[in-house]
Amino acid sequence: MNLTLGNYWYLLLLLLLPIVGIFMYRYINWKKKRKNIFAESKFQGEFFPKNRGFSKVLPFLYILAGLFLILSIVDFLSGTEQVKSKQKINNVMFLLDVSNSMNAQDIQTSRLNAAKNLMVQSLTKMKNDRVGLIVFAGDAQSIMPLTADYSAASTYINGIETSVMPTQGTDFLKAMQVAVEKFKNIPKGSRKVVLISDGEDNEGNEPNALKLAKQEGISIVSVGIGTEEGAPVPEYIFGELMGYKMNSSGETVISKRETAALEDLATNTGGSYLDGNNLENAVSEMDVDLQKSASSTESYVSSQTAVHYYQYTLTVSLFFFFLIFLLNPKRDFNI
Repeated sequence: MNLTLGNYWYLLLLLLLPIVGIFMYRYINWKKKRKNIFAESKFQGEFFPKNRGFSKVLPFLYILAGLFLILSIVDFLSGTEQVKSKQKINNVMFLLDVSNSMNAQDIQTSRLNAAKNLMVQSLTKMKNDRVGLIVFAGDAQSIMPLTADYSAASTYINGIETSVMPTQGTDFLKAMQVAVEKFKNIPKGSRKVVLISDGEDNEGNEPNALKLAKQEGISIVSVGIGTEEGAPVPEYIFGELMGYKMNSSGETVISKRETAALEDLATNTGGSYLDGNNLENAVSEMDVDLQKSASSTESYVSSQTAVHYYQYTLTVSLFFFFLIFLLNPKRDFNI
């Protein structure tokens, strides 16, 4: 029988018992007073039938019958019960590089689109995990807090372009600082980061980012996007291709994937480095890595398969009412 706080409104029915008890007590006293008015006590035996001993316990039988009836009602109306469930849950923050080099098309259709596809596909593998999203280039900002709404997460991801960050460059430290802020209510050791980038650390802050991650108990799975041969970096204005990035000598800049910093961040925080160019393998390996380090947590969930015992309490209640009916059909409350 489920008598938890979830159905405390039903348990208020128990307040009826003392009310009924008071009513019975006042009724018995009222009958006594009426008898005394009608005749003195020494003559009452001539006018009124003698009370049986059973009548003295009759009020208590009514109370017991009512108690078991109320318990039956409470149990019958309780369609759910709170069940303790132990689940493995990750708190995953995606850190997506949106520097202009992610527009390079050395993989189809661009590094950025490949990264977005990887994140969306990884969401299909998740069940109880909470995910958040941070974009970074020369600066960083959170565009989605930790949530289990994967549909909303996919919408946010699909809308990302390199233009969302006006300050260009690639600063891993800025991204990690924002992640730490978003993880402030998450215990150390339960903080996971998926860092997706082509690895070009223009600011040279990778050592400081690593130090901060280790200090804050953050585990990093890094994903490298792009090829070692590289490709030119397109430059867009209002969505129109205007040419390719050039250096001060007028030569076209070739952006190549740099894995050293990404590997260093992963291996030194208990994570792993993944090749993001192979979408299917990267998604599977990421899922394995995240589940391997998932933290267990206990929670209470509502179950529709509650076990009921109202049949037994109802049977007891009916037994007491039947006993009252057989032994005291006139409902005599005299004592």
